[in-house]
Amino acid sequence: MTEEINSDRREFLGRAVTGLVAARFGTTIFSSAPINSMSAREGIVHAPSSHTFDSLKQIDAGVLNVGYAEAGPANGSAVILLHGWPYDIHAFADVTPLLAAKGYRVIVPYLRGFGTTRFLSSDTIRNGEQAVIAVDTIALMDALKIKKAIIGGFDWGSRTAAIMAALFPDRLKALVAVSGYIIVNREANLQPLPPKAELGWWYQYYFATERGMLGYSRNTNDFNKLIWQLASPKWKFDDATFARTAASFNNPDHVKIVIHNYRWRLSIAEGEAKYRDLEQKLFTGPSISVSAITIASDFDGAAADGKGYANKFTGKYSHRVLSGIGHNVPQEDPQSFAKAIVDVDGY
Repeated sequence: MTEEINSDRREFLGRAVTGLVAARFGTTIFSSAPINSMSAREGIVHAPSSHTFDSLKQIDAGVLNVGYAEAGPANGSAVILLHGWPYDIHAFADVTPLLAAKGYRVIVPYLRGFGTTRFLSSDTIRNGEQAVIAVDTIALMDALKIKKAIIGGFDWGSRTAAIMAALFPDRLKALVAVSGYIIVNREANLQPLPPKAELGWWYQYYFATERGMLGYSRNTNDFNKLIWQLASPKWKFDDATFARTAASFNNPDHVKIVIHNYRWRLSIAEGEAKYRDLEQKLFTGPSISVSAITIASDFDGAAADGKGYANKFTGKYSHRVLSGIGHNVPQEDPQSFAKAIVDVDGY
């Protein structure tokens, strides 16, 4: 989940706990309307998504053999879409065909620890710190011979996209980031928040314990379904939709990557020395000069106006707010996410 230090946003998740008993599954949202037309927040009745990724590709990239979906013309302008936790590439199952129909070459990779992505060596540290996923994505671009791409993401994927824009701006044509600027500063993360705000991040403290690691390992699917409900309380996904993504949690390194990611953020697990310089740059809160659109939703609470991070974007920039949408923006409102990609390409 995203880690921006904002008490109102954390309080939003905390309040969601009290409503969990009322949550029940319905249908996922899908619309066949064009990109610039209707969206989920306008009250459309949606049927379950008819889109899936029929086949995956695999390629060696950096320390990984990366599993990814690809759609659209091979000579199209590249768009790379990055998922987060506890989600997977199917968050973009409805976004991808919309962009492919517009002539984009769309690449949707499984992050390390998810789906068919595997480490090439058993000796590689199962590292989940923030910089490594950006390095993974650059390695994927190199392997696919993509010099420059539009990068879009949410949750871990949003953070990764912003990190790429901050550290490797020459590799990005533009950026779409859900929840805005969420690059982690570990020193700031050590500061306590009001109790109600801390409640929203209960799971990261759970993961800090050996009991939490064991509990997540034994109850991965139940745990992740709970996070889906808390982070997107108005999204009535069905069991089949969750099961499609849950298959990606069977990755042999999934638990290690997730636990390390959250322990690293709390400074109770170390990263790798070879990424230290990159992390130090990120801890300074670097600005982002590439063209960007940030998207906020109900998940962001009082931070949804984007004012807290607008000054981090020094290039052409705009901010959008989606009402009635939770954290999984591309799957809950694929029309709006796809439109943001198309729009930022014109900046």
